[in-house]
Amino acid sequence: MTKNWLIRNARIIDGTGAPWFRGEVHVVDGRIAGVGANLKVGANATIVDAQDRYLAPGFIDAHCHDDLICLRDPDRPEKALQGVTTVVVGNCSFSLYPARGQSREDLRKHFSGLLGQTAPDEIFDNFADYRERLHRGVAINVVSLVGHAALRLAVMGYERRAATLNEIAAMEALLDRQLSQGAIGLSLGLVYPPSAFAALDEMVALAKVVKAHGRLMTAHVRSYEDQLVQAIEEFVEILRQSGAAGLLSHLQSAGRPNWGQIPRALETLEAARQEGIDISFDMYPYPAGSTYLLQLLPPAALEGGLDQLKQRLRDPEIGPVLRRWVEKGGPAFHGQSKLSLIGWENVRISGVNNPALKALEGLNMRQAAEHEKTEPYDLLIRLVEEDEGQTGVILFQLDENDLHAACCHRLYMVGSDGLPRPGTKPHPRAFGTFPRIIGPLRRDKGWFSIEDAVRRMTSIAAQRFSLQDRGLVRPGMMADLVLFEEGVTDRATFDTSTLLPSGITHVWVNGEAIVRDGAPTGARPGRMLPASM
Repeated sequence: MTKNWLIRNARIIDGTGAPWFRGEVHVVDGRIAGVGANLKVGANATIVDAQDRYLAPGFIDAHCHDDLICLRDPDRPEKALQGVTTVVVGNCSFSLYPARGQSREDLRKHFSGLLGQTAPDEIFDNFADYRERLHRGVAINVVSLVGHAALRLAVMGYERRAATLNEIAAMEALLDRQLSQGAIGLSLGLVYPPSAFAALDEMVALAKVVKAHGRLMTAHVRSYEDQLVQAIEEFVEILRQSGAAGLLSHLQSAGRPNWGQIPRALETLEAARQEGIDISFDMYPYPAGSTYLLQLLPPAALEGGLDQLKQRLRDPEIGPVLRRWVEKGGPAFHGQSKLSLIGWENVRISGVNNPALKALEGLNMRQAAEHEKTEPYDLLIRLVEEDEGQTGVILFQLDENDLHAACCHRLYMVGSDGLPRPGTKPHPRAFGTFPRIIGPLRRDKGWFSIEDAVRRMTSIAAQRFSLQDRGLVRPGMMADLVLFEEGVTDRATFDTSTLLPSGITHVWVNGEAIVRDGAPTGARPGRMLPASM
């Protein structure tokens, strides 16, 4: 690793939103030592000629689900080639820790539902154990939230009820331990059982622990459908009562009948800010989302876990009620049925764990049902049973105008929400989010200036996650840097979703190159952040 090097002839975008300027950046021992023109660096410095490309802080993925892939594929080429130098994991209540006793197996099954088969040795007792495994070598930096589901599973399993005072105290103690070890905050997933079963007093109590540590509370809120504003208000109330800072995950309004709600949602967030509540949000720049197939069912159906869900689906009394709700909606369960809003044709199977079902990947549920000579709902039951609830789906459910309103709002930062499952047909956001922002959405659609696009991918997230030495090109900061061309672009589409982007030529993490001349170097200088803990 070169300890002393200089980037020359760069158009520097410093991450603050200020106009780019031509200059040089000097790096010594992994930190930026100087920024300016005609820097004095000594004869032994290695020179990198930027050739008038843009030089920016390394991009921070403020919301993703890379917890497992960082263990399994530590080189992370699909992130490195997007210019991403730091990822935030543990989102939407899904983290690989903490586990104790029976909850280890429950947590393994819970995580497997989202990202495919998870091994027992990929579940950890605590944050420190997860950090230790990552520190065996990873290309990019990792920031980890504690998943609320792991806390609930450790204390009360899949029970669908309010926690007792003693159970809340046990979750508080378990959370306190993870935050003391260096976890960056807590994530809620209020549509994903068992996090979905939490009452307000439980969430406020946990948020107070987050506040005491000066960390962050994030939330996949209880509804992104017709109850979006009410769901946001619930999260705001948690922050109001606890005093914690908050990040609302992937702000969106799902299903055509609900399109047009984003302006009102933004007004709700701005009103909270005026009140003094510290809240902002992330979002991915695509008109479709991705999750697991079980999200087509009401959370109440998952009480007790997957085995009890299977029994309910086949029960002669409960099964027909579930079917009517999934296909037609109605008052039988809380919330709106996603399927009734968007239709089977807008639910695409993106990944399965069972090899016998592999031919269904890339088909929508109606096509897949025809392929299997069955009805879509009956195929859903079969997937739950034969794929153990581990079927990934892409939901085409969002409006471009809503997406534009959210992504151009002042409280917005960039998160891919990627669900990496190698060997499947995932959402393209895992392979193209950041080049899409800095390329077509900035250059072709005019959503951002280049400086604003960079700011939303760097300093805003660094501030939100208290990464004090990241997110800016400034002396004293760690040298997480990305060099990219004017023509940078994403290439991944919904049909060819794993194509890598073009136009990112060099990426450095902690001062060491992980991409050079458009190719990964194999270096693994990343680590769990914040490093001071």
